[in-house]
Amino acid sequence: MLATNNAKKLTELRRIVAGAAPDVEVLALADVPGYPEPAETEQTFEGNALLKARACVAATGLPAVADDSGLAVDRLNGMPGVRSARWSGADATDAANNALLLRQLFDLEGPEQRRGQFVCAMALVLPDGTEHVRLGVMPGHLRSAPAGENGFGYDPLFVPDGHDRTTAQLEPAAKDAISHRGRAIRALVPVLVDELRRTGAAVPEEAR
Repeated sequence: MLATNNAKKLTELRRIVAGAAPDVEVLALADVPGYPEPAETEQTFEGNALLKARACVAATGLPAVADDSGLAVDRLNGMPGVRSARWSGADATDAANNALLLRQLFDLEGPEQRRGQFVCAMALVLPDGTEHVRLGVMPGHLRSAPAGENGFGYDPLFVPDGHDRTTAQLEPAAKDAISHRGRAIRALVPVLVDELRRTGAAVPEEAR
């Protein structure tokens, strides 16, 4: 199970899982009966990822993977952080979040003053209570204006280290290879496969 209703995130996660573990069948929340999703009340990415994965296991009885991710800007003391998706308010949109962030960084010039990183915590929770969390980080800097049509969230502003284009200008495969989410899921997949083998839970025949 991938415990998310975010369509863009789900597409990205499924693409990464398919590349890292093609034998693992992935279900989404839309594939199971609905249940109340927990409020993201924790102060860390790890805490929120575990909240979501635990709720999914409790409701479905299936092994669950959930992530919490966001942008941490050095000069904003690590913010937006866990509030990244809601940075501009309860009804935040990607455009509003990006506009607010640009206003907050308006007087900072050059890449070194606009350093930040995308962070992803990927949590795996099993019905027997076993839990694992893996982190992925993508460092870089923020542009003074958006560029690119791919991706979502803060992608149009973020230039990863070693690149001169934003993550919204990269092709999906190129982004997956370096992204925080890609790194986190690739770190978690071997653990997931080992745990599915250990428990015998929903492991495809060819992966046993």
